Amino acid sequence: MNMENVLNALDIMWKGMGGIFITILIIMICVLIMGKLGSKGKKDN
Repeated sequence: MNMENVLNALDIMWKGMGGIFITILIIMICVLIMGKLGSKGKKDN
């Protein structure tokens, strides 16, 4: 394996990790918003 192949593999891995990290963040934010909306609805009722 030469250095170019290693760097290309690392680049692809970092992009994948970033995508997974961003996806987890978006899901967490959605869960927080849903939780807040859900608790507000319960308090009103």
